[in-house]
Amino acid sequence: MPWRPDPSPDADDPRPIGPAVDRFVRRFGGVRAATLDAVFSHWEEAVGASVAAHTHPLSLRDGTLVVAVDNPAWATQLRLLHGELVTRLAGVLGEGAVTRLEVRVRP
Repeated sequence: MPWRPDPSPDADDPRPIGPAVDRFVRRFGGVRAATLDAVFSHWEEAVGASVAAHTHPLSLRDGTLVVAVDNPAWATQLRLLHGELVTRLAGVLGEGAVTRLEVRVRP
């Protein structure tokens, strides 16, 4: 069956993309777009200004948050703070959204 445009009168009106992204991501075992948005937009709030200055989130899948750090010393620091950071992230994102941190050095 060939693709046909939506015949409704509002078909050309802009629509939020979040629900469509959520359906797509869930279908492939990922997390909701709102959770990803919260990780990136509340990163400094969750980890603190000093940690955020040297780190940034890369991806979140199946509870594992991959975080980039700017040097090996910060990788060690994040590994030491693992439990505290997971707890802080749970406060911002909800319990179970992040259960594990994976740290990668990206100068």
